[in-house]
Amino acid sequence: MGNNRNNNDLLVPGADQALNRMKAEIANEFNVELGADTTARENGSVGGEMVKRMIKIAEESMNNRQ
Repeated sequence: MGNNRNNNDLLVPGADQALNRMKAEIANEFNVELGADTTARENGSVGGEMVKRMIKIAEESMNNRQ
């Protein structure tokens, strides 16, 4: 595989800031204090919700293009 690109590199400039903002908003909604002292279940609930919301945004975007 000739691709030397790190899989963690973001393709959209500023996406990391938007993702961090989303993470903070969801953690606040779930009353979760993100960090090493928080349980994996609590941290994971925030990540899972982020994925659900990103899928919803993508689906809405695809539906609007039709």
